[in-house]
Amino acid sequence: MRGAKSAKWVGIAAAVALGATACGGGGDSSGDSSSKAVDPAGVFSYQSSEPQHPIQPANVMETGGGRITDALFSGLAEYDPKSGKLENLVAESIKQDDASHYTITIKKGWTFHNGEKVTSHSFVDAWNWGADAKNAQENASWFSDIKGYADVHPEKGNPKTDKMSGLSTPDDYTIKVELANPAPYWTYKLGYSAFYPLPKAFYTDPKKYGQEPVGNGPYQFVKWNHNKDFLTKTYAKYAGQKPKNGGIDFKFYTTSEAAYQDAVSNNLDVLDQVAPTDMAKYHQDLGKRAVDAPQNSIQSIAVAEYAPTIKNLKDRGKFLQGLSMAIDRDTITKTVLAGSRTPATGFVPPAVEGYKANACGEACTYNPTKAKQLVKEAGGANASISILYNADGGHKEWVTAVCANITQNTGVKCDSDAKADFKTVLDVRTKKKVQSLYRAGWVQDYPLNANFLKDLYGTKSAGNEGGYSNAEFDKLAAKADKAATLEESVKLYQDAEASLFKDMPAIPLWYYKTNAGYSQNVTKVSYDTFGKVVFGDVEVYKK
Repeated sequence: MRGAKSAKWVGIAAAVALGATACGGGGDSSGDSSSKAVDPAGVFSYQSSEPQHPIQPANVMETGGGRITDALFSGLAEYDPKSGKLENLVAESIKQDDASHYTITIKKGWTFHNGEKVTSHSFVDAWNWGADAKNAQENASWFSDIKGYADVHPEKGNPKTDKMSGLSTPDDYTIKVELANPAPYWTYKLGYSAFYPLPKAFYTDPKKYGQEPVGNGPYQFVKWNHNKDFLTKTYAKYAGQKPKNGGIDFKFYTTSEAAYQDAVSNNLDVLDQVAPTDMAKYHQDLGKRAVDAPQNSIQSIAVAEYAPTIKNLKDRGKFLQGLSMAIDRDTITKTVLAGSRTPATGFVPPAVEGYKANACGEACTYNPTKAKQLVKEAGGANASISILYNADGGHKEWVTAVCANITQNTGVKCDSDAKADFKTVLDVRTKKKVQSLYRAGWVQDYPLNANFLKDLYGTKSAGNEGGYSNAEFDKLAAKADKAATLEESVKLYQDAEASLFKDMPAIPLWYYKTNAGYSQNVTKVSYDTFGKVVFGDVEVYKK
């Protein structure tokens, strides 16, 4: 079973860091798990949400669709669930020939759920389709390192071709890759869902495929009951490590509180994350089945640069620094969030490679007096702002607390802007309709600081939904991408991070942990560094 994968934009009040062991529980609170028989064909239910888009790997950038996609597909590489280390999966080998050239050899014997063989063409055709501007895939920019990307996805006008010149397939099991520029950490990206393969059937009818996806992963599609659940079963001919269960039923919840109650009542088998309202009691309720594990992710308040409220400020950077200093992170994490989060001191979580202690400095330090002064100097003393968030994710309490801090300490009127679910919030963000600020929870796609920086704040990056653009940051990021070694790239990205705090494209709030749990119906439940359950390890008790 695949160990770890991207969770993208995270919808629940969960979601954070690499390198630490991420596991929790095993057995149940009664302590008699040894007397229970396990059913290898048993299906377990998992807390999820309705995906924003059809299931197309290059178009999935949120938790609901991401978890499902990761169950249905297997990529060239994966990340070890405990260490986060990059490991080959479908790839037999990934060889860097020089700074810009790679040779990838694919294992034989892998098949899609329809029986089609997984070949080099399965990957290259999928990457070309995902990069093509005509197909409007949200993850298109993930292919921008590859030579010829600009021809299939130009900044203006129509694509010149539908194939990137940097990709070739000498035979059915070899991929040759040439990058437009050296990228010392490019192989780390290959575990991300945008790089998953696609079967030939996809291109016949991509729209239909998105509703009835055919992957090459440990689980295969059974049925999608929209706004209710997404049912999968174990793929009997899976070439990787086979799951110890018979499938996953991704159950869609409109509130985290409802999911939690179902888990306590044994009507939901595995939680994705405990809501803040239940944080203080979940260890007592679940006993040994409560999970408290590391996770590489961050919660921030991102800025909609296009919103008049922001654009009309005399000094938007100073205004946002003031809002940041007005927030008492320490008190909110200890009280509202029951000690389940750690106050953020930068944009990169502590266990991710490239983390720099106190990178944010004064801008992330609680200072009501300085906060009020900066907001006044920025011309925002009489401003009105709102924080967009999804009501189904357990965010109401902390958003209310943050707004109260801002109003009390700066005079800025701050209101919450709740939408029914995460899908609705994502649609608002995608359509550039955010009024001023929005809740942004980000889980690593790969365990390097670049993923929390360039992939969120680069001018052309897919994750940059707020429209932030900073020539200095882009220049520093480009320099880091061209570094001769991974170590040098990581250090240069620290310089790029430092350049962001003048503008504050987002206000870092806190780093997450996986606070979750499971029912008495399952055992061997553990979570990886992405905050996702190691699906294949879950065992289901016979009923």
